[in-house]
Amino acid sequence: MTIRNLEAAFAPGSVAIIGASERPGTVGSVLVRAMLEAGFEGPLHLVNPRHRTLHGLPVHADVAAMPSPVDLAVVVTPPRTVPGIIADLGARGTKAAIVITAGFGEGGREEGERLRQQMLDAAKPHLLRIFGPNCLGIIVPAAKVNASFAGISPPAGRIAFVTQSGAIVTAVLDWARGRGIGFSHMVTLGGMADVDFGDMLDYLGRDPKVGAILLYVEAVTNARKFMSAARAAARAKPVIVVKGGRFAEGARAVASHTGALAGSDAVYDAAFRRAGMLRVYSLGELFDAVETLSKIGLPAGERVAILTNGGGAGVLATDALIEQGGHLATLSPDTMSRLDAALPPTWSRGNPVDVIGDAGAERYTAALSALLEDPGIDAIMVINCPTALIDGATVATAISEVIGRHPTGKTVITNWLGGASTKQPRQILTGRGIPTFETPYETARAFMHLVTYRRNQALLAMTPPSIPTDFQPDTAAVRKIIAAVLREGREILSEIEAKAVLEAYQIPTTRTRVARTPAEAATIAAEIGCPVAIKILSHEITHKSDVGGVALDLATPAAAEAATAEMLERIAKARPEARIEGVTVQEMIRRPRAFELIVGMSVAHEFGPVIMFGQGGTGVEIIADTAMALPPLDMNLARHLMRQTRIHRLLQGYRDRPAVALDDIALTLIKVAQLAIDVAEVVELDINPLIADERGVLALDARIRVTPARGPSGQRLAIMPYPSEHEEDVELADGTRLFLRPIRAEDEPQLLAGFSRLSQAEVRQRFLVPMKVLDHLLAARLTQINYDRELALVLTHRGTPGTTEIHAVARYSADPDLESAEFAIIVRREISGRGIGRLMMDRLIAAARARGIASFVGDVLTENARMLNLCRDLGFARAYDPTNPGVVRVTLKL
Repeated sequence: MTIRNLEAAFAPGSVAIIGASERPGTVGSVLVRAMLEAGFEGPLHLVNPRHRTLHGLPVHADVAAMPSPVDLAVVVTPPRTVPGIIADLGARGTKAAIVITAGFGEGGREEGERLRQQMLDAAKPHLLRIFGPNCLGIIVPAAKVNASFAGISPPAGRIAFVTQSGAIVTAVLDWARGRGIGFSHMVTLGGMADVDFGDMLDYLGRDPKVGAILLYVEAVTNARKFMSAARAAARAKPVIVVKGGRFAEGARAVASHTGALAGSDAVYDAAFRRAGMLRVYSLGELFDAVETLSKIGLPAGERVAILTNGGGAGVLATDALIEQGGHLATLSPDTMSRLDAALPPTWSRGNPVDVIGDAGAERYTAALSALLEDPGIDAIMVINCPTALIDGATVATAISEVIGRHPTGKTVITNWLGGASTKQPRQILTGRGIPTFETPYETARAFMHLVTYRRNQALLAMTPPSIPTDFQPDTAAVRKIIAAVLREGREILSEIEAKAVLEAYQIPTTRTRVARTPAEAATIAAEIGCPVAIKILSHEITHKSDVGGVALDLATPAAAEAATAEMLERIAKARPEARIEGVTVQEMIRRPRAFELIVGMSVAHEFGPVIMFGQGGTGVEIIADTAMALPPLDMNLARHLMRQTRIHRLLQGYRDRPAVALDDIALTLIKVAQLAIDVAEVVELDINPLIADERGVLALDARIRVTPARGPSGQRLAIMPYPSEHEEDVELADGTRLFLRPIRAEDEPQLLAGFSRLSQAEVRQRFLVPMKVLDHLLAARLTQINYDRELALVLTHRGTPGTTEIHAVARYSADPDLESAEFAIIVRREISGRGIGRLMMDRLIAAARARGIASFVGDVLTENARMLNLCRDLGFARAYDPTNPGVVRVTLKL
């Protein structure tokens, strides 16, 4: 379940507190007082068998004794009583419950885990949703609900805060109260037995009263649901996240705290980035980020000008900006001339623009006006250091007026340094919607929040280039290799087997052959051509260099023979238990200008397969220059992964060293990601080193670990890959052959071209509103779909996506519960009347049924007779809304 019945918790008409108390200091007492003080207007029922009245309200002995059912119940009774209470509540019609009680498996306790399952089993028949257990509760100020023991009720606002930790809520409430920050929802999830982050993102992402969503995450329990919900929510509003348990010690604390197993922080970072969210690293930074994102739009670019009256503050701001990956703008000649005319001769004559310590409002505004009109500047950081000569409030007022008169689209953020004297200037700036911060570092960080969020949002809306059509992996050959390895009871593929897997996925490898004896090594060396490399071949030895199992640059067959003999003797003594099968002999690659890289794949506990890229070689762990991404990948996502590493700057070329073949590296990442998608048995893969230069890439060594598959390969992915099972060649009645397939991101150009050929009547029938232009953001949204909940089938010709004309599109978009899906179809008039509409609707309905969607719904204009007739033939029911007479709602039970 996802958002089903959550409205019972967030807008309840009635509430019960099970385990209510009047004893000071008890949770049951605090809960009652919190609800009363919040001013809840509906019936509030208290349950406790030992009391008749509490807090002036009547008390009922048990759930059955309550005079009427309730929408929301708050349970604070011993763990062993909770499953029975949940069953009683469900039987009476309650749709949501908050289980405050702990003791349901935290720390892996067996009895608690048993009670947890009993609680879920009791709720399931009634579709009753459970928050917790072991949580602080929820607060919805606009609904006058404080079903928590936080002790504080915040004012209503447009920020939703969702956390696993109750203690975090109390700290945030105390922090926000002093700053006048209001909330739409405050939700603690605790052990997430039922309601989790994915559910909350789905619910809050669709709530128009929520302007931004803040998350404190310790662990994610359902990666695919989380990613689908996060990507949808992040398209609609800012989603900002703090991740607890970033390091090993913190992860262990998370496990003991919530019972969840937290994984690699780098994997979470990759997931947050791919979902279009903004990650921050502290609660203070969290609220700084939401203030910035809610007050000003995203910058058009990343070029920053710094305007200051203090040289030292400008230096600090520059350091902070560069440290966080920002860029200083270059001032144009025209801007330099204007600043020369307006500022004293002693100004800094560069960026940062130091207008000197005695600068008043006039000097600030002249400089700011020049910077606002410079086309080479995207954002301006205005810094003011207090002096006895100038009134800071006057400067703040003047600056805000200049910004108001220059609607140039540039981002302006401010930093008023100091203490008590800065209170009034900051109030002036804040009152006019201009973000202001206390230090240069915080100001630079605020701008980089905007930049990072802009980059991540761009990933959501990006239209990637096509993957070369000649990439046709031999998956059958890989399955045959892996099946043989598993039959032998092995997990680690030999180097020969691993390279065969890479070759099946068209990843270039070195020529490698197996020698059983030193003499055979010499023969192979002569045949391959020296110099050669010799490596030990043993299923029990995976890190060959650790045991002296690698010999390089052997110039003659005799040298190869001697090195093999020495290696076999040495390793037999060092690892007598290891079964040695011989050595591998491979050509020694002489590419002295090549970089050593690593490309890898592993399976994360929460998010399934992840792809790694970075600087390779024997020191890969020490250098620690790697980044991760979730599959599936395309060329843009692969390039973005590469840009997360330090070595990427070197790969672009420097001094006399040319740039490497970056597209070949990106394509290798895509191929490894495709292997992870196709073959569920592969759980670890390392290509180290993958050498890369201007000539291309070459895998010198590879390590692959496999285990028996636990289910279909796609099942373990956090992001649903392209569903190739829906591809189909079709032949029309007149013999025309076309290709039906799911839409790809690369189809955006042809989608835009097809839209431009539609008449206004066709556009209105499809979109129900007149539209002259289909912009990039909407086109990207229609092509970069979430295959987990959406499907769009296009009728085109076989060929490279993005180059073949689109004749028709049929799509559905399902709600998170898969209860219903909205559908739409459009067939270009040039090929209409050939049964295409029926064909595509048949395929779309079949795909929806296979996905488990319960019903199709759509709105059809009454003038669209052809679509209404098709829906009639397919068995759709019709409904007419008297308030909207021009539209027919059609529904089909699936």
